[in-house]
Amino acid sequence: MFGSLGTMLPLVLMFVVLYFVMIRPQMKRQKEHKSMIDALAKGDEIVTGGGLLGKVSKMGESFLTIEVASGVEIQVQRSAVVQVLPKGTVK
Repeated sequence: MFGSLGTMLPLVLMFVVLYFVMIRPQMKRQKEHKSMIDALAKGDEIVTGGGLLGKVSKMGESFLTIEVASGVEIQVQRSAVVQVLPKGTVK
């Protein structure tokens, strides 16, 4: 009985370490990213995954329209937003 438990113990320990080192922090980052995207509002200054900086001008359910320059607007997916910048960063 102890022999089979002894062979399973390293496998169980590896799964526990994997959970606390990789899976749990990733779930926490996903939760933070979702709350950031849900909190977006018109006028927020953002950075997209492609490196574009802009100000949110229109909002939809799954897409945002951001103004990247005076009179230049593009549409991006909400999930493409990586960071919300402090006000006044984008001129």
